[in-house]
Amino acid sequence: MRHNGEEQWIPVRLLFVRGVNQDADSPAGAKSWALFLSTDRRLSPATILETYALRWSIEVYFKEAKQSLGLLWEQTETFASHLASIHLTAVRYCLLAFGQIQGAGTRVCEVRTAVGAQLSELDFAKRLWGFFRALIAEAVDGLQETLGPAGALVMSAIDERVQSFFVQALQLDEFTLRLEGVETGSIEA
Repeated sequence: MRHNGEEQWIPVRLLFVRGVNQDADSPAGAKSWALFLSTDRRLSPATILETYALRWSIEVYFKEAKQSLGLLWEQTETFASHLASIHLTAVRYCLLAFGQIQGAGTRVCEVRTAVGAQLSELDFAKRLWGFFRALIAEAVDGLQETLGPAGALVMSAIDERVQSFFVQALQLDEFTLRLEGVETGSIEA
């Protein structure tokens, strides 16, 4: 390190750690060891590892935020939009961490994958319904002479029932939310 044009040496503490999954009898390879460097030589090996573990969780958060949670993906240039993106990403991460705590997965990325799969299934169901609705609407249009104005009522009733199904599938209806709240004890009946 240079300070005022002069080289200055800083004493450090090096901590070599062999991976916990390595057998004592297996030969040591390049990936079976980790090296930790601390400029505070008073820190114990346990404290160095604890500090690294805390720092590692921050690194995992930012990797997840950048790759999967939309951190600064928006095509804007304003400070307010960047700030909103950062906060929305943090909210998304908190929701996934809450899902992890509730037992939806052992890691946040597992919860994200499970939620993504559920959303893909719902998106597929929505697209499939669009296809079936077009077929049904065409059939009802073909019966327009026989049904008269009732054809529009039939399509309206079908749309209403399917919409109700999707709302319940997403668990956004008041009855389902109240029912789940009573089961978990978070809402009084």
